[in-house]
Amino acid sequence: MKEQNITGGWLTSEYSMLPYSTTTRKPRDIMKGRLDGRSTEIQRLIGRSLRAVVDLEKLGPRTMWVDCDVLQADGGTRTAAITGASLAVTIACRKLAKEKKLDAPPIKKLVAAVSAGVLDGNAIVDLNYEEDKAVTVDFNLVATEDGDFVEVQGSGEEAIFAQSQLDEMLVLARKGIADLIAAQRAVLARIMVSPPD
Repeated sequence: MKEQNITGGWLTSEYSMLPYSTTTRKPRDIMKGRLDGRSTEIQRLIGRSLRAVVDLEKLGPRTMWVDCDVLQADGGTRTAAITGASLAVTIACRKLAKEKKLDAPPIKKLVAAVSAGVLDGNAIVDLNYEEDKAVTVDFNLVATEDGDFVEVQGSGEEAIFAQSQLDEMLVLARKGIADLIAAQRAVLARIMVSPPD
């Protein structure tokens, strides 16, 4: 960060699906000599989602790398990676603060993500692989514990969708994200790490 004359730190991520995380073996990106476009896009999404809730000034002059390796894929891997990464970053920052390596934890809020879609005309959330293949509308939504959105990605898959379907997906996504954040808080309480204020 010094070379770029930037104060504070940086947070970035790496995302990879392990070879047997899918039903048929997926070759490692290293075998191709480069990341595939999907992995690159997902890494950027994870990084953006986390940076939205981390005070990079408080992170100090360091780069935090978050590794997201998919062990078993069944739809929603990018949203699961964001939700898990938020928890991991919170735990890591609390540990750094406890060790006096940070003046204060830089986490502003917890963040989580869900997939949503329209299947047979109905809005659904937290799509599994079969649903993800069959939906006519596909969304990924990232939001904070306050319900504020960090990112919304969506499109029709050879279809259009109505405002009412979008509204229904947003309602379901907010509830799904609230449930995930409650689970994150339960994990933090169980390991005695205070959640963000």
